[in-house]
Amino acid sequence: MRDMAKVPAKESTKAVAKGALIRAAVLTAMAGATLASVHMARAADPAPTQVIQVAASEATSRFVPLGIGKSVAIDLPADIKDVLVADPTVANAVVRSSRRVYMIGVKIGQTNIFFFDANGKQIAGFDIAVTRDLNGVRAALKQSMPDANIRIEGVNDGVMLSGSAASAAESQQAFDLASRLVGDAAKVVNGISVRGRDQVMLKVTVAEVRRDVIKQLGIDLSGSFNYGSSVVNLNTQNPFSANGQTLSNSSLAGTMKGVTATLKAMDRAGVLRTLAEPNLTAISGETASFVAGGEFPIPNGLSCDTTKSPPVCQAQVDFKKFGVSLVFTPIVLSEGRISLKVMTEVSDLSTDNAMTLSVSGSDTSLTVPSISTRRVETTVEIPSGGSLALAGMIQEKTKAQINGTPGLMQLPILGALFKSRDYVNNQTELVVIVTPYTVHAVAQKQLSRPDDGFADPNDPSAALLGRLNRIYGSAGKTEQQPASGYHGKYGFILD
Repeated sequence: MRDMAKVPAKESTKAVAKGALIRAAVLTAMAGATLASVHMARAADPAPTQVIQVAASEATSRFVPLGIGKSVAIDLPADIKDVLVADPTVANAVVRSSRRVYMIGVKIGQTNIFFFDANGKQIAGFDIAVTRDLNGVRAALKQSMPDANIRIEGVNDGVMLSGSAASAAESQQAFDLASRLVGDAAKVVNGISVRGRDQVMLKVTVAEVRRDVIKQLGIDLSGSFNYGSSVVNLNTQNPFSANGQTLSNSSLAGTMKGVTATLKAMDRAGVLRTLAEPNLTAISGETASFVAGGEFPIPNGLSCDTTKSPPVCQAQVDFKKFGVSLVFTPIVLSEGRISLKVMTEVSDLSTDNAMTLSVSGSDTSLTVPSISTRRVETTVEIPSGGSLALAGMIQEKTKAQINGTPGLMQLPILGALFKSRDYVNNQTELVVIVTPYTVHAVAQKQLSRPDDGFADPNDPSAALLGRLNRIYGSAGKTEQQPASGYHGKYGFILD
């Protein structure tokens, strides 16, 4: 202490200031080193970025369908801390205990419900679809079609049918039942697949017999005779207007005292038989058609070149079908029962009401025949293999007409010389027999053709025996008689 007291005051102040400067320099150097190390650390290790995570989404949700006013109980694997209901007006969640929750459907719609634990992690998520209650419809479908595999699910306010049915009729029955119970067919979607569509073969026999009777009797007089100073000329021609024409040009004529009498008499009877047996196969619900006949031209226009002499005319024609036609639509209702819509038609050309077209100033003429048509159309329900006869289609037409000279034709006996009688009677009857079968495809070897076994004869057989085809006996042998155990005609049958 004494030594320090002896030091002058000016020197002591300088020493203190010098020590302060040394400490400040040391602190500045240390601070600079610290800042440099911080900057180096920041340059070496950049700041970490924040990661966004999805805590709950539809990807981790389970689909749960609910009916209006229906509920489902769910047991969760962890304690529930938080519940999120996206739309409480559609569905609601009631937590009964820490791990049991009740979800209740309120109205038609869709919403999500998520459950979280105490750490905020998702325990479970549910995608709720609230639809109309379909348990009654399911019970009705099961009761009415116990063998069908048909499912019904609700989509919003609509209904979708799925599964498989044995036939199209069964699928349609399920659709009709669901539409009636739901109340609106537009809200029902039919997605039922048909396991195997039945095929129906229709065998139709069309038989028609037509009988025509025409009788014509008339006398034409021509010539003159004298009565005193008077001369009477006779020239009577009595037409046959009922038939429209004379059946034959043959006549019997005789002359007496300058008067020639020509007797025209003809009696004709004809029978027409029409038989067709078309067989058609169609899938249940589809339409099949068949036509056996031909087409005849109908003029659609006529153009003539009048600059030439005689004028050259060219007709434009359309074609009209005629013959035997068949159109049918089968629907298999159940095993062995078929709803059948049939339309069959028999038409042929006729000279009745025929139309002849001629061109003025030209010798060209066209004759358009008429068509006589018999048509039957009906819808029936019939078992497979059963036959239905559409009969009673009988038509009879009688025309009789007498032409002659007025006054003279009424004479008791001599009146026959001045008149002609024309009588026409047409009778026809048509019968259609329909037989449907439910069929399946078969192998080709089980089918036969009309030309099976037909072969052209050799020259000696055709020239000497007059055969049109070769006759076969036992297998591998030709031109032999059949075995003695067979009785009846053999070979290719020709009418």
